[in-house]
Amino acid sequence: MSSQGLQVIDHTVQLTHEWINELTERLGWSSKRSALHLMRSVLHLVRDRLSHDELAHFSAQLPILIRGMLFEGWVPGRAPLSGRNVTEMAAEIAASFGDDVEFRGVEDITYVFNLLNNRISRGEVDDIRSNLPESIRKLWPAP
Repeated sequence: MSSQGLQVIDHTVQLTHEWINELTERLGWSSKRSALHLMRSVLHLVRDRLSHDELAHFSAQLPILIRGMLFEGWVPGRAPLSGRNVTEMAAEIAASFGDDVEFRGVEDITYVFNLLNNRISRGEVDDIRSNLPESIRKLWPAP
């Protein structure tokens, strides 16, 4: 039993920290807060381009806290966005960082996709990738 008696919450907090720590290490960044920000931004990029069914399958593979971040600000009635070019997507994410000098662009977005390859099932990664616009598939390496 957990110290608070809510094992499911303790477990998702632990898993979320593991994901953030792994991403921070992959990025070689000093700020876990920035790594979390990048993960959230990339998840939203993916979320906004998936059908509702695909999004539900994807979210089921995520720890509860990260799943909550995925759905933060989501508008279910909006149709999935079409792809934009890689430069525009990286610029959108870069703008969300403001003065944070750690974000390097496309390279860092790919690190988030590598984290997802490591943390969710290969079948789900393949399924998600196949349903994304080509511009994002180019950034997300096959597992």
